[in-house]
Amino acid sequence: MPPGVYGMQDVWEREGRQQVNMEFLLPTGIYLNFPVACSETISTIKKMVWMNARNEPLFSALSDPDAYVFTCINMTAEREELEDEQRRMSDVRLFLPILRLVAREGDRVEKLITTQISLLIGKGHHEFESQKNHEVNEFRTKMRTFCEERAQVRQMLPWDKWMEYNFPCDLEPCSVVAQSRKLCSGKKIFVNVKFEGSEETFVLQQDPHDLPMVLKQNALRKKSTVFRSAKQEKPEDYSLQINGRWEFIYGKYPLCQFKYIFTCLHGGITPHLTMVHHSVIIKYQEEQGGLSNQVSRSRAQSKPPPLPLKRQNTSSLWSIHEPFYIYLLQGSRVNADEGMKLVVQAGLFHGSELLCKVVISNEVSVCSEPVWDQKLVFDISVSDLPRMSRLCFALYGVIEKTKKRPTKKKNKRADCPLAWVNTMVFDYKDQLKTGEFSMSTWPSVPDDKGDLLNPMGTVEKNPNIDSTAGLLIRFPNIRPHPLYYPPIEKTLILTDGTVFFQHMKLREIVDNKNYTEFFEDEKELLWKLREEVRQRYPESLPKLLLITKWNKHEDVAQMVSLLRKWPELPAIHALELLDYSFPDPHARSFTIRCLRKLSDDELFQYLLQLVQVLKYESYLDCDLTCFLLERALANKKIGHFLFWHLRSEMHVPSVSLRFGLILEAYCRGSIFHIKSLIKQNEALNKMKALNDFVKSGSQKATRIQTTEDMKVCIKQDTYMEALSDVVSPLNPSIVLCELCADKCKFMDSKMKPLWLMYKNKYDNVGIIFKNGDDLRQDMLTLQMIQLMDVLWKTEGLDLRDKLDQAIEEFTLSCAGYCVATYVLGIGDRHSDNIMISETGQLFHIDFGHFLGNFKSKFGINRERVPFILTYDFVHVIQEGRTNNSEKFERFRECCEQAYRILCRNGTLFVNLFALMKAAGLPELSSSKDIQYLKDSLALGKSEEEALKNFKVKFNEALRESWKTKVNWMMHTFAKDNR
Repeated sequence: MPPGVYGMQDVWEREGRQQVNMEFLLPTGIYLNFPVACSETISTIKKMVWMNARNEPLFSALSDPDAYVFTCINMTAEREELEDEQRRMSDVRLFLPILRLVAREGDRVEKLITTQISLLIGKGHHEFESQKNHEVNEFRTKMRTFCEERAQVRQMLPWDKWMEYNFPCDLEPCSVVAQSRKLCSGKKIFVNVKFEGSEETFVLQQDPHDLPMVLKQNALRKKSTVFRSAKQEKPEDYSLQINGRWEFIYGKYPLCQFKYIFTCLHGGITPHLTMVHHSVIIKYQEEQGGLSNQVSRSRAQSKPPPLPLKRQNTSSLWSIHEPFYIYLLQGSRVNADEGMKLVVQAGLFHGSELLCKVVISNEVSVCSEPVWDQKLVFDISVSDLPRMSRLCFALYGVIEKTKKRPTKKKNKRADCPLAWVNTMVFDYKDQLKTGEFSMSTWPSVPDDKGDLLNPMGTVEKNPNIDSTAGLLIRFPNIRPHPLYYPPIEKTLILTDGTVFFQHMKLREIVDNKNYTEFFEDEKELLWKLREEVRQRYPESLPKLLLITKWNKHEDVAQMVSLLRKWPELPAIHALELLDYSFPDPHARSFTIRCLRKLSDDELFQYLLQLVQVLKYESYLDCDLTCFLLERALANKKIGHFLFWHLRSEMHVPSVSLRFGLILEAYCRGSIFHIKSLIKQNEALNKMKALNDFVKSGSQKATRIQTTEDMKVCIKQDTYMEALSDVVSPLNPSIVLCELCADKCKFMDSKMKPLWLMYKNKYDNVGIIFKNGDDLRQDMLTLQMIQLMDVLWKTEGLDLRDKLDQAIEEFTLSCAGYCVATYVLGIGDRHSDNIMISETGQLFHIDFGHFLGNFKSKFGINRERVPFILTYDFVHVIQEGRTNNSEKFERFRECCEQAYRILCRNGTLFVNLFALMKAAGLPELSSSKDIQYLKDSLALGKSEEEALKNFKVKFNEALRESWKTKVNWMMHTFAKDNR
């Protein structure tokens, strides 16, 4: 390497067949040097080394190639063993072109799996180990055992039960099937069936409400007749696979309840299925279990015996009535203006509730390492500290604002927020913390509220230690022995009987769905009648938890006792309890107990929120983590999406440790899934590289030239290999087989999204890849629209169903989107974002603005109607006839019915949005942002009042539709003149 040239980032980004001059150091001390193509695999390079080494001294001293592994220094300046020899050099991304060959040590299978997991989750296992954190180590050990045990149980399942894990059924709601039975009574469907390994197909006529078993019986009967087979085969030994997909049709559901069949039935398409014998599925199951068993055996042999537990003398926390205090010692790496004074604010919180008055430190002069050495005493006794007490700090500068004219009044002082950090008062083992703690802080972002403390923020330290301020504190040794929070058995001793009362006010309080805060008399009444609430209004548990005095241990004991007797809540109500306002471990355990009743389809519907609220958990080992891992390891579809929900935020420092540990645990319980996920990850990396190439090229060349260059890039071996035969990250039942480079293109919008076309055996599949925008808001909006669709179908209202013609499809889908966009307050509804499919279905794209955050231009609101309903839409709905009021009234009735259904489920939508506050979306960061949703769903109002308000909005949208046309015209003009 020439002097002054460090790293090879540019070389690896160019990829292709470009060659790099590599240096190799062998175990014999021999040095080799020869060129290697960037696209070569590690395995191929090892063969090349052996060929070159034959002509060198001491070759006979080398063992078999498999006895050695290459080591290198990677782009993050870390030593890495290249165990996975199928990786290409361009993917390894060496810091310097030097590879050292060393003898393998340890269990090769275990090391290979560990390496693959590290590459897949984007965090090396050494990063976990370097934490030197007992909580991290214990969590890793516990979760690995937990996940591997479930993997072993899964592999022991009979093949038909194992199918439920690997290929869960994709079903429509039952009520839609019942509705379909009325509409399709007597109607038959034709199904194209073939047998695995044969190209011979049969067309069978079936009743849509037949069970899969009936279809299999008919297929075997047809096969026996055609081939004159004397062999009697059982339909139970077969399963029906959808052609071209990893998706099966089985179980005791009518055929028309499977989404694939339902879509074919209402789209006039013939379903294509394959009869797969159970021996094929058992072979696949054995292949999956093989690698897991190897890892389990090697680990069992190397597992050390557990250490004996040490007994310690302890004192009762609830017997200590002294004030709680800490020592604020000093700061480090503080960067602030010299004219300021540095101050630290400290507050004790339980969820969003401040437990006692905030404590403020002395002012000290600005310097890199300010010293306070001050005792901070809180107005709460040690006995009253709740288990989930959170100690929040804010470091800020104080500057005096001098006035132009001298007055007798003091100069005003302004606070300049610098940083914040949170820590728990008790450790993960329930012990009150003692000793010194060095905390690297997070930079403060000034907000409208002016709050310096951030109790909703993470309790993790900032991993970027060198670039952030630090605070050093000390928890005192209040007693010579460790102090533990009392276990639940002891808390129950303090409970006493509760007097029963009837009160009209109680019903008024619990019926108020739009509550934000309570008056003192309401709090007292709720607490006094808590037993009444448990028996008659159990869904009001969140209200009772909010008014509980968590800074009084006697009240905490009463609440914990009550929770043990509380009846389980429906998931809709239980979800709310995962918000950060409810941190008590008993309340969260109760919530998970309620969520266990969720079916896999229901859990999948709420998975996005459940991943986000992991950010509210105070410790690594919690019920929510175990619950999600347990369900992910019992249903591969849930596992697939759990993986990508977590993986997509691994770049966020505040969650990378927690999410990385959960990803590692999931991979340990799904060893066979790693290969598929690695392939998907490689494909996404290549799409990102291709997208960067297109963005760069489009700035220098014409669109036609850039498109041609893009196609040439795609046709490179490394791209074609990475982008072909990959499971779709968007739908794990679809395999993206052959990439059609000549049909690929990119779109005109700012981020130049890629439009990639795939040719599969039975159909063509297109995907859009967009890089550079945060699409989580789009994901949330699409999730809500899908949930609305499920709720409508459950009530027998299908607003996406093709009945007789495209006009009917347009009418129904338009009704669905009018209601959905109004309720969610979706903005930027110009003509480029509203689409119509060939079947007449209207749908929206791009959900970058919601909850009433509408665009404006020059201070003028561009969107001044509740939802889009132009006279062009009405013209189609009325089939082109101005006097066709019957059709339009039916459309209006569909809208009203759809709206009523959503209002009845308003609490669910509000809860789901509230849980997404943890995601940090710009338009959803506080409770105020959710007020739009509460208003649009008329929470707290009767159904009649809500419907009356919707009718006003409907008429307004129709009456003011000319404004929509003006907005669209302005958008088109602006786009054409860019």
